[in-house]
Amino acid sequence: MTTLTPRSPDDVVASLIADTSPYLSCDECFERLDEYVETRARNPQHTDPTMRAHLRGCSACHEEAEALLELIAQDG
Repeated sequence: MTTLTPRSPDDVVASLIADTSPYLSCDECFERLDEYVETRARNPQHTDPTMRAHLRGCSACHEEAEALLELIAQDG
C-alpha cells in the first residue's frame, strides 16, 4: 500500500505549525484529491507541492487521501 506520510503524534503537532504555502483550501483539495491519489497510486514518486503542503497541514484531507489510497490498493 502506498501512503502519503506517517501520522504519529509528533507528525500531528508538526502539521499544526507547518508552512502550508502555497495555499490550497480544503474545497480545492477535495476537487483535486481523486486525481492526485490515483496518480500517487500509479507513481509513488509523483509530487504536487501544493497538494503535499495542504495534506501535511490538514489532517482531515490527509485522512481522506489515505482512505482513498487504501481503497485503490485493495482494488489493485
